[in-house]
Amino acid sequence: MEPMAIVFSIGPFGITRTVVTTWGIMLVLGAFSALATRRLRDTPGAVQTLLEGVVTAIEDAVTAVLPQGGRMLVPFVGTLWIFLVIANLTGIVPGLHSPTADLSLTAALALLVFLSVHWYGIRAEGLRVYARHYLSPNPIMLPFHIISELSRTVALAVRLFGNITSLETAALLVLIVAGFLAPVPILLLHIVEALVQAFIFGMLALVYIAGGIQSQRLSKERKGSES
Repeated sequence: MEPMAIVFSIGPFGITRTVVTTWGIMLVLGAFSALATRRLRDTPGAVQTLLEGVVTAIEDAVTAVLPQGGRMLVPFVGTLWIFLVIANLTGIVPGLHSPTADLSLTAALALLVFLSVHWYGIRAEGLRVYARHYLSPNPIMLPFHIISELSRTVALAVRLFGNITSLETAALLVLIVAGFLAPVPILLLHIVEALVQAFIFGMLALVYIAGGIQSQRLSKERKGSES
């Protein structure tokens, strides 16, 4: 079944397989997070140790890109990474399809990153200062700044969609040609590629947001040195 196939309808709105799978992933992650963090202890068990390790790794990655104020990005970037890992790996479950192989979902994620860049930029320095950097170094650069942000948002959506779609298509073709003689290498390839693509998407989102925040500070420093 194709990811855009209609599973059921709510009035005039058709609910596709991608929507069902995405909401299923969100519900599972939400339930797991609620249960896993219900009873945190000073002496952690196996599950708490694993969760703390994941959170620490995400914090280290974020603060490495944005040392000052990087912690405020951890909830968003961490959630994005975890969701993408699960969504990309969903395709290896028989009968399921990776929702990230649907351009509508990757476009929604890219739009979310696009909006987050401006949200965190405005939150860091204020609306006036943030809007001013689009006119730097002179107002003639405004169209180029806008085109740059729109093009990288489109590229972000298409990159993830293309990679996951090609991965699932290649795995399907190999299984058709070779049968089930080589399922383990294909499965391992799918897992590795799914993790890599999740990391790349999350890292690009982090870099874009950090760039939006740091551009304001660089602009202020440049003005301070000129004065």
